[in-house]
Amino acid sequence: MKLLYVNAGVPREIEWKGKVVRTSIFKVPVRGRVRVGQLNLEDDQQSDLSVHGGIDKAVYAYPSEHYPFWRQELSGMDLAWAVFGENFTTEGLLEETVHIGDRFRVGSAEFAVTQPRIPCFKLGIRFDRSDIVKRFLQSGRTGFYFAVLRGGRSPLATR
Repeated sequence: MKLLYVNAGVPREIEWKGKVVRTSIFKVPVRGRVRVGQLNLEDDQQSDLSVHGGIDKAVYAYPSEHYPFWRQELSGMDLAWAVFGENFTTEGLLEETVHIGDRFRVGSAEFAVTQPRIPCFKLGIRFDRSDIVKRFLQSGRTGFYFAVLRGGRSPLATR
């Protein structure tokens, strides 16, 4: 596995379909090494801990290999890195080769794969389109969550 980007974000309030919604899906690549704690990355927060975050979903990884597919599927949209809300944008780690329980060392931190991502409506907020959640699930390109087995520091991202 190669770590291309480490991404973080904090909660913000967005108006969506006439309601104000709190979301942390707006992540951006960060510079330098990042502290990895048991529940998240330094400078990263989840908005709704009843469905996001926690021990089993502390870090979300998304394969960079999926971006060309989405750039073709959603032509005309600017799909910057971290647009899917991922904490780690990876290379060489795909859903068909990753299994629940697989362990990885990233910098000095250690992780275990816990589950695939099942997106909520907030992915629709990020893309400003209601159909993205269904399309995301149908594509099979969902990424996966990590639990943090041992905290530490991320390596420097390669991009």
